[in-house]
Amino acid sequence: MNPKIDLTFAQGLRSIVRQDPDVILVGEIRDRETAEIAIQSSLTGHLVFSTLHTNDAASAVTRLIDMGIEPFLVTSSVIAIIAQRLVRVLCPKCKEAYTPDDESLANLGMEKKQFEQHPFYRKKGCAVCMNTGYRGRTAIFEILILDDPIKRLILKTSDSNQINDEAMKRGMTNLLSDGVRKVLEGTTTIEEVLRVTRILKRENDVEV
Repeated sequence: MNPKIDLTFAQGLRSIVRQDPDVILVGEIRDRETAEIAIQSSLTGHLVFSTLHTNDAASAVTRLIDMGIEPFLVTSSVIAIIAQRLVRVLCPKCKEAYTPDDESLANLGMEKKQFEQHPFYRKKGCAVCMNTGYRGRTAIFEILILDDPIKRLILKTSDSNQINDEAMKRGMTNLLSDGVRKVLEGTTTIEEVLRVTRILKRENDVEV
């Protein structure tokens, strides 16, 4: 990019669109001009992939509208939104089974009696993982599909909480739920999921 010669991010994207590609990858939508070009490209038959910095999938709708994109354009162009967070993977050589306390389970929205017979794992540390207890990372996801009920809601409000609640009612698995699944699979720890989702279930809970 070189603003001195008018070679801006938006201008570069315009040049790409003029080549009539089938698929366009926009590294990041960071301003209204870029958002408008991405929306217009999708409305004219291009498949557009891009990224936004938001807390969750529903917040991406709020962010686009906050940038100045009309809600009806969002509902006409956006197909799906994926949010992701990276969690560290437990070292398979040294992870150890344990029984988590009620506080940790409550933060995940679970009750101890539900998983009394289910193994939970925590980090330990060994030479293989350089005594960190973790080796590698994996992602937890939530995928918001903009079906007709969600689109109708977006036309009424850009409140991400309402959009998220409606999506959850319609079967969306959020970041926390996907994190819980990976905890139950023995892939990661409760602490990791709480660290990246930052969701606490009760006022008197403390972050682990």
